[in-house]
Amino acid sequence: MKRSFAVLALAGTLTVALSGCVESNRTDQSRSTEAQVACPVPVDESVTGTVRLGYQDIPNGDLIVKDTGLLQTCLPKATITWSKFASGATVIQAFGSNSLDLGLLGSAAAARAVSAPLNIDMKAVWIHDVIGASESLVAKDAAITSVAGLRGKKIAVPFASTSHYSLLAALSAAGIERDVTLVNLQPDAILGAWRDSGVDAAFVWDPTLSELLKNGHVVTTAAETAKAGKPTYDLEGARADFVAANPKFLEVWTAVQNWAVQQIASDPQGAATHIAAQLGISVDEVRKQLGGYVFLDAATQAGSPYLGKQLGADLNGSAQFLLSQGEIQGLAAPEKYSTAVYSDAAAKASAK
Repeated sequence: MKRSFAVLALAGTLTVALSGCVESNRTDQSRSTEAQVACPVPVDESVTGTVRLGYQDIPNGDLIVKDTGLLQTCLPKATITWSKFASGATVIQAFGSNSLDLGLLGSAAAARAVSAPLNIDMKAVWIHDVIGASESLVAKDAAITSVAGLRGKKIAVPFASTSHYSLLAALSAAGIERDVTLVNLQPDAILGAWRDSGVDAAFVWDPTLSELLKNGHVVTTAAETAKAGKPTYDLEGARADFVAANPKFLEVWTAVQNWAVQQIASDPQGAATHIAAQLGISVDEVRKQLGGYVFLDAATQAGSPYLGKQLGADLNGSAQFLLSQGEIQGLAAPEKYSTAVYSDAAAKASAK
């Protein structure tokens, strides 16, 4: 299948150099002693060495864990480093170059990683969120009220992302996948192209999405493509060799992520305060953005349909769709997608 792709930036492609990962301007510790909280599980001093974590500016529990410095509190003998990534494409590359141990990436990126030609041996160890209206297709022209109305337009999206996957699904359903120009841009670059009228529409996530909505409107959302059978998730991926060698670290990591999800449910103001400090936006804006996601605790994740059979099936389904769109070269064996899901740590966290 041929489509017209105008690639204005390479930051989201799988060929990007590792400079595409941006070091956080904060340390792995919390903002201050006031942001720190007590470890919600027994402190483990047996875990040592350095663990390299990758995060993205997405409002979920990962930023709460980062802001509170919980990992360093719970694992005082370990060294935790955080690096900021623009999208799942650069996380995949970091896995491939063995420069990252765990990192946040979307389910579409995870499906790409497991599939040909990358064939990366990785595991999905946690579902940060189920994506809904937090990822949306936004258009500038008020006259465009449907996906079909974007025929002949330029649409920005970070390639190899969940938004890219959802956009392809929406275009395919509307029958215009050959009639648009997709522009490969990272979220910050999308905002610049939008302001300069370099694109007509964009499919992206918060906080960029909220900026586009100041003078644009939603045409469709990831929630709609999920209803049509194309669900997407923000996942924590890890290299398979790291998972096999570090089960105790993963138990603590999962336990503090589970605590963060519980904070979003029980203390949304406090949770939003931590996330806002990391994103540099208002607490009220964070609370609004959180409404576009579904957050799952460890007990929910440990069983089907999440970190059980369903996620593996969804990764396989994502890969099949990406293959049909010419986005990957081939599928892995079906069992590779199911074994790319690691639920042991979530099961142990749910039992505590």
